[in-house]
Amino acid sequence: MLEPNLPRKYLCYRARKPILIDGRLDDEAWQAASWTDYFVDIEGDRRPRPRYRTRAKMLWDDSYFYIGAELEEPHVWATLTQHDSVIFHDNDFEVFIDPDGDNHEYYELEINALNTTWDLRLVKPYRDGGPALNEWEIPGMRTAVHVDGAINDPNQQDAGWSVEIALPWASLEQYAGRTCPPREGDQWRVNFSRVEWQHIIEGGTYRKVPNTREDNWVWSPQGVIDMHRPEEWGFVQFTRAAPGRGRFEDDPTWNARRLLMAVYHAQREFQGRFKRWARSVDELPLPTWIPAPEAQTIELKLTTEGWTASIQVALPDGESRSVSIRQDSRLTPLGRR
Repeated sequence: MLEPNLPRKYLCYRARKPILIDGRLDDEAWQAASWTDYFVDIEGDRRPRPRYRTRAKMLWDDSYFYIGAELEEPHVWATLTQHDSVIFHDNDFEVFIDPDGDNHEYYELEINALNTTWDLRLVKPYRDGGPALNEWEIPGMRTAVHVDGAINDPNQQDAGWSVEIALPWASLEQYAGRTCPPREGDQWRVNFSRVEWQHIIEGGTYRKVPNTREDNWVWSPQGVIDMHRPEEWGFVQFTRAAPGRGRFEDDPTWNARRLLMAVYHAQREFQGRFKRWARSVDELPLPTWIPAPEAQTIELKLTTEGWTASIQVALPDGESRSVSIRQDSRLTPLGRR
């Protein structure tokens, strides 16, 4: 197992003005929001930079979590028009949100250039048995797309398309495990993905290049081609500070969390080989990037369901907190004391 990527960080400021959801990121409120870094390949630096640029912004107020994105695209096309279609069969923009950072009960939203959406909820990652609940909806969600050019016109070269999304806190709070809207300083795990298919033009129509898989470009790299690893998503910190005046506070439990995820992957490997769970950390094939002293701070216990592993973390305020993980990758939620 490779050492985890350092997740991206973003300070999400409060919107000072109303936002018109029309797909154009030209409202006065957006001017105070920083852009994310340009997206990279889902596997990170080991893969080439994306052909086209993608970036996003975030804001919030008492009613909504706002997301805006800009996607450079010389040929904007889309085919799917039915809500809850498998939108990534088109080029798309995707949002992933795990409010309490425990790897479970997270949200996914996909949108194409026709403003067709697919919203779903994951009880837990696919690697742990899912399931994905397509019937889950986001009541009150507002989305819009603006195309800088002409959609589905191969005779015209476009500049790209942009997306605006307003996610109601009232819809997110049911499975958030956190206060909605967030409190000052709360951090959520968030990531964005862009699926891009290579295409050819035949008979005046866009067609995917045969036998060629899609590109996956993301804000915070996953290290592997799998968006359903919430532990790799970025940290979004909500603040009421004036734009440009906020300060991002690193999660003091991050190092413990990455060590526990290494235990999780090692346990899966061990169980696959020996058909049982390891009884101690000493049995596990932990990656070489974990120094021996750190490995010895991990307490591993077998349970009737499988196992748990925990680490005691010293916090900046002088207190301590136990962070744990279990066999289905559920981590101790963020921000709870």
